[in-house]
Amino acid sequence: MNSREKIIISWSGGKDSTLALYNTVKDKKFEVRALLTVITEDYDRVSMHGIRRIMLEKQVEYLSYSLEKIFIKKNASDKEYKSQMVSTLQKYKPNGIRSIIFGDIFLEDVRKYREENLSKIGMTALFPLWKKDTFQLAKEFIKLGFKSVITCVDSKSLSKEFVGRVFDNKFLSALPSNVDPMGENGEFHSYVFDGPLFKRRVQFELGDIVLRDGRFYFCDLIPV
Repeated sequence: MNSREKIIISWSGGKDSTLALYNTVKDKKFEVRALLTVITEDYDRVSMHGIRRIMLEKQVEYLSYSLEKIFIKKNASDKEYKSQMVSTLQKYKPNGIRSIIFGDIFLEDVRKYREENLSKIGMTALFPLWKKDTFQLAKEFIKLGFKSVITCVDSKSLSKEFVGRVFDNKFLSALPSNVDPMGENGEFHSYVFDGPLFKRRVQFELGDIVLRDGRFYFCDLIPV
């Protein structure tokens, strides 16, 4: 008899959610029923990370999990976002799912936002990486053998040269001292394409680098 708690992982496709998934799988107390991703409908890409939906779908396929997609408009209000999230999560409750796992590390306001919204529908937010040292998490991610590429950088924190680079020890050494090693303050976002949870490596080519909203540099990943 399977006594493990059924849960959903909040999934961006980046290193934080991947490390949260890894820790959850290693824990063996949970059964991951789906990865939940928010997609900006107008661009057909993962919100903020800028990843094409096809790259997300290939990634999750190689991780051997189900993917639950929430589509929102590019200028969607917080009310619209919450409504979409609630309607999606409600359908999982009859299956005994009461908890969502997030990869957040230390942003108190983000944690409070998630906890308050989930509590309204009788669900709980779990944070396996919470308050862990971000430099140690970054080193652990690399040491475990995960491979990730930087898909977005905030130009207020990092120069254009950082987008499109592999997240490795060399990348960490090049980061300015005021930038969090895991990009927890939104300095950069990533896409994980290989590692111990993957049954095969996701193949891609680096595409164009573009500046959006006069602030964020995005590097397109083109599926091969």
